Amino acid sequence: MIKLIVGLGNPGRQYEKTRHNAGFLFLERLVSGLGGAWLEDARFQGLLAEVYIGGRKVLLLKPQTYMNKSGEAVGKIARYYKLDPQEILVVHDELDFDEGVVRIKKGGGHAGHNGLRDIIAHLGSKEFLRLRVGIGRPTVGVPVANYVLSRPAAEEMARIEGSFDKIESVIEKIIAADVTQVANLLHG
Repeated sequence: MIKLIVGLGNPGRQYEKTRHNAGFLFLERLVSGLGGAWLEDARFQGLLAEVYIGGRKVLLLKPQTYMNKSGEAVGKIARYYKLDPQEILVVHDELDFDEGVVRIKKGGGHAGHNGLRDIIAHLGSKEFLRLRVGIGRPTVGVPVANYVLSRPAAEEMARIEGSFDKIESVIEKIIAADVTQVANLLHG
């Protein structure tokens, strides 16, 4: 069962609604829809919310350490609540998928994603669940860093938000950690 959902992103107004903040954007939508509220918790270097999904209490975390240091916040909260990596879901942007595509994955490497790299280092494990939210690839000549830190056009953002609809439609199954069933529903 998933007890913690981590959304990856960068804090600060200049990063709001950028592609790299897909994890933050999803959690903000989830908290709003479930009537939760964000509280700053210095112990975990992040913003925390507590919500109920399918009758189960779930913690939500938006690390405020910047993307490349996301593992610091995740490691602290995992140790404090004595969470196994298998009880953690990380929602992050994925360059390898077009906008609107979302995939669930258990374990694996970081594929060059510095937020995932840091989480793996701080948890000492790759065995957490990931929701990979497609943000598309930059056109030739556009540096990846510039692309992920830019705001998508309205139609691209609409497709990204469409992936959030897909996630919300199966969120109870995700919390139950029914990866096979979720994969069949999301990937089909």
